[in-house]
Amino acid sequence: MKEMLKKFIRVIVRTVIFVYCKIVYRIKIIGKENIPCDGPLIFCGNHRTYLDPPLIVATAGRHMRFMAKEELRKNPLFAFLGVVFEGIYVKRDEKDISALKEALKTLKSGGCIGLFPEGTRNGLEKNNGKIKNGAAYMALKTNSKVVPIGIVGPSKPFTKNYIIYGEVLDFSEYAESKKIEKDTEDKVSDIIKEKIIELSNINNE
Repeated sequence: MKEMLKKFIRVIVRTVIFVYCKIVYRIKIIGKENIPCDGPLIFCGNHRTYLDPPLIVATAGRHMRFMAKEELRKNPLFAFLGVVFEGIYVKRDEKDISALKEALKTLKSGGCIGLFPEGTRNGLEKNNGKIKNGAAYMALKTNSKVVPIGIVGPSKPFTKNYIIYGEVLDFSEYAESKKIEKDTEDKVSDIIKEKIIELSNINNE
């Protein structure tokens, strides 16, 4: 009964977020047909504002558990969303094995994980174009496909914004060995990064 109530609340919250983004940010969704209806997926996008995670959750059409920094629990709104959407909180200043294990468990059971490989807002600029290897590691470890996302627009009220879902990335050819080499992680991360950059630089005006 508790799980049914949570699912019902998720539908309502997703609808509210979608309507809000549609009216206030004039969001247009592109490429949603690229998202598989089943199987484990890792959603990876560029990170501009605090609006990005709810936007992905509301438009993807798949229930996903977003990985977010622990500090967001202090915000009542994001704490509520974390409970409803079963968020996975990460302690960024240390190697958080428990969060990684929880994400891997979700993927192995056929679920979806959402994250920003940049690690923080506008991370590509702050980290000299580098992204973290978490998404690559999880994709290789669980043989999950990756959905690259580009979020485009000024992210200001009543301006046109887009969320673009790219074609799924399949890295099964890189996961033939049980041991995941650092070079392989880096290669997969670079592919994910380049696809996100490509989608986030699309001009839809």
